[in-house]
Amino acid sequence: MDERKIARINELARRSKAEGLTEAEKKEQQLLRQEFLAAVRGNLKSQLDQIDIKEPDGTIVNLGEKYGKKQKN
Repeated sequence: MDERKIARINELARRSKAEGLTEAEKKEQQLLRQEFLAAVRGNLKSQLDQIDIKEPDGTIVNLGEKYGKKQKN
């Protein structure tokens, strides 16, 4: 998600509070918000996939390998 889209989300939020939005602007705002949330979730998942956990038995397990495969099934 680039800065231009984030600026547009903020602009639509300000206009919504100040004067209201047209139906087309509401739809655009909803699509931009969905795209933003997808980007945030993707970034968080990639960060979590890089975390290694040391188990009580001493083995080191990567969270991406441990939980990432379960979501694909």
